[in-house]
Amino acid sequence: MLSPRRVKYLLLNMTLLLFTASAMICLLASIVFLLNPQASYSLPNSLQGLQAALPSYLQIHHGGWWSGEPDYQAASGHTVDKDEWNLLYHLGGNGPWVEKVDGVVEGGIQVPDGCEVDMVHMMSRHGERFPTQKAGNRMISLLERISEVKSTGKELKGALEFLNDWEYFTNSPGEHFEQLTTTGPYAGVLEAFTTGVKLHTRYGHLWNETLHGRTTVWASECDRVIDTARYFSAGFFGLDPKASKLEIVSEAANKGGDTLTPGDTCIKYAQDEEEGHDYGYEMLYKYRATYLSDISKRLANDNEGFDFTDSEIYSMQEMCGFETTVRGSSKWCDVFTKEEWLSFEYARDVIHYYRAGPGNKYAKSMGWLWLNATANLIAEGPDTAGSLYFSFVHDGDIVPMLAALGLFEDAEQLPVDRIAKDRKWKTSQITPMGGRIIFERMNCAVKGSGEGDIYIRLNVNDGIVALEGCNDGPGKSCPLNSFLKHVKTRGEIGGDFRKTCGLAEDAADRLTFLRQPMGKMEEVEVVAVEAVKEKEKEKKKRFWGM
Repeated sequence: MLSPRRVKYLLLNMTLLLFTASAMICLLASIVFLLNPQASYSLPNSLQGLQAALPSYLQIHHGGWWSGEPDYQAASGHTVDKDEWNLLYHLGGNGPWVEKVDGVVEGGIQVPDGCEVDMVHMMSRHGERFPTQKAGNRMISLLERISEVKSTGKELKGALEFLNDWEYFTNSPGEHFEQLTTTGPYAGVLEAFTTGVKLHTRYGHLWNETLHGRTTVWASECDRVIDTARYFSAGFFGLDPKASKLEIVSEAANKGGDTLTPGDTCIKYAQDEEEGHDYGYEMLYKYRATYLSDISKRLANDNEGFDFTDSEIYSMQEMCGFETTVRGSSKWCDVFTKEEWLSFEYARDVIHYYRAGPGNKYAKSMGWLWLNATANLIAEGPDTAGSLYFSFVHDGDIVPMLAALGLFEDAEQLPVDRIAKDRKWKTSQITPMGGRIIFERMNCAVKGSGEGDIYIRLNVNDGIVALEGCNDGPGKSCPLNSFLKHVKTRGEIGGDFRKTCGLAEDAADRLTFLRQPMGKMEEVEVVAVEAVKEKEKEKKKRFWGM
């Protein structure tokens, strides 16, 4: 049975939802100017993109956002069964945000009966973006070569016939590459804002109860990440400039362990040519050689004189996802078969797995920095640490954290001569554009008593995921004490950050900035279980009116 307090929160959230639906466009009209009135992008274009995309975005992208039930949507907007083929689930992080549907706990994201979320910690990737400079330049080089052949009078046929009158999805690559998209139903700015609104319907009661001033939101030092944080904040906190503040965390190499982007500060990771950052590319090249040459031959059968390289075929597959985030759909997606898309999906899994995920020897140490700081805050509790923690980063920063946590860890390393069909590691559902990992701290009542126990639940892109070996709590959550022990053990496996990365002894070896402005961080390691029990005992008395 819901408590009066919980009922009140639900009624308030329902009221907020109705208000949001009627006032969204007016709200959006003010957001862009408020966030950055001197922004380099065009205000009218950005606003028009948001206004035009909002109705279809809510229908296609977040159909089940209030009910909390899984909502599997195809790009066309029709509801599909989770087993039906949906290309958005096979773009390997290069496409729009999608729910996680594989390996999730039954029952959706509804909070278990008798429990209430009292603390939230989120690590989120930036919203949908244009290609990076490197990927975008590869695409342009391919298209220029195609144009040269076409200039001789040849026309493309078969699956590539559409290229005879197709135009690249940006005529201003210098302005757009690396930045959030602003048009179509999957616009990055819209995804960020709508996510903020959606999460407010779930966690708004935590902000309403906060009596400690402005809430800090963190973002790594990159335009698309910063913009994502700003649009998200506008959706979650509204237009009150005093409600939240954005703290930008430097990506400079000299930050050591006091950063959101440890891949930029871990010296050995950057310099180790065999097992460091570039290890992911090496493994990618090995795997994609198993399938791309066959595609090249198939396309050449219809287009004599077009002998495409592995890199060019790979760029074609990348364009499907990136054009979709700009225009809502892409003819490149129809060039390839289902089997070829499954191969591309796995190729993307391979690069992330070995570049900064479980397959990279530096990943666990790098990812433990944020994980350890978060575990400390969770153990301390919301009374002194605050309730809301939102951090915005790149996918290359989320992946090490998951490796440190031991989530989606396969029994064997991913092979590069075939697809591991039963793998847990699926980049498309782990770090799509706008992908997010949320640690929910739940205070749950014990039946037959007035006390509550604390559990940690993992929400990965709106799919609840059980932590292996620690999921005997409500809704497959992990008891607090077990969670703290797990994090400590995983830290020992990952090793000391400074030593692993070859940093000087005086380099920072932990995060110091991740704290709401409510007091000083005193504990730098995972706190003792005994200390947590005493603190939670007092919290339970207040929470349950004892």
